[in-house]
Amino acid sequence: MSPSTAARDSPPIQIRIAKLSDVAGISEMGLRVFTATFGHSVAPHELAAYLEETYTVEAITKDIYDTTKDVIVATNSENRIVGFAYLTRGTTEPCLVGVEKTVELQRIYVDLSTHSQGVGSLLSSTIDQMAREQGFKNIWLGVWEENKKAIRAYQKWGYRQVGDHDFALGSVIQRDEIMLKSL
Repeated sequence: MSPSTAARDSPPIQIRIAKLSDVAGISEMGLRVFTATFGHSVAPHELAAYLEETYTVEAITKDIYDTTKDVIVATNSENRIVGFAYLTRGTTEPCLVGVEKTVELQRIYVDLSTHSQGVGSLLSSTIDQMAREQGFKNIWLGVWEENKKAIRAYQKWGYRQVGDHDFALGSVIQRDEIMLKSL
């Protein structure tokens, strides 16, 4: 994958494959963005347990080494990580049975300070390009039904809801919409 650059009035954003030196930045941003988005919906101890399982340096390092995942980062002109996304092969949902050659956009996170600056769109278009290059014809994701801002962005990028599933966050069961897009 060649680096991509955002063509906007804001400072240029570079997209590249994540390196081990990015792990701490991805971990810190994942903790911050997940907490800001979901923290109000679960008890603090359940949030802490999920974050400890998912966004530690060890967990992100494992993700980078996982051969079923491609992790990309968006960096600003100071080389600070302002977003990241995961393309994950080998996952599916019951509502996707019969859909040809699917791949998952597992995570797409944008630093809160750079929302509405095109970072998410650039990450999404880069993930789409990577998926097409790997031979996939469709890309799917799960998004919390109460994350309306993200749902609007996904719809803008061409995704449509095709189903839903339960997402356990500690003892809280949340409903995720499953969204699909043709590549």
